[in-house]
Amino acid sequence: MEKIASFTVDHLLLEPGVYVSRVDSWQGIDVTTLDLRMVAPNREPPMDTAAVHAIEHLGATFLRNDASWKERIVYFGPMGCRTGFYLVLFGLVTPREALPLIVRLFELIASFEGEVPGAQPKECGNWHDSDLAQARWWAKRYLKNTLRGIDDAHLSYPGQQA
Repeated sequence: MEKIASFTVDHLLLEPGVYVSRVDSWQGIDVTTLDLRMVAPNREPPMDTAAVHAIEHLGATFLRNDASWKERIVYFGPMGCRTGFYLVLFGLVTPREALPLIVRLFELIASFEGEVPGAQPKECGNWHDSDLAQARWWAKRYLKNTLRGIDDAHLSYPGQQA
């Protein structure tokens, strides 16, 4: 099998940021996958599954309700390595263009209080594996250390130009 594009990124150099993971086109429809990298791979511990699960539920709910972007949201979900999330959008979208949406998303998670949407047995296949306190901590960390004041070096993969 051919190596997929995401495995060609040097994860030993990759830092938290917002990156275009791939752009796919089919019958004139473009889809952009953004890599919302929250943890430095192989150098920092990955996020706990309960935190990832809470971020996933909050993120998917927020994004699919955002007045400006909801029609363009294809998918929001975690990376298997638990170092970040993929945000898949209709259209050609740069990290800089999506940044205000991503900041709003993580501000919501950082300050969210109450019941995590979809975290009930009738709504989720692993409803009890959710930790809002950890999700809030990770969101605050990503906002403070990465998203606020992000530079061009953290908007394109190592070795690629922005």
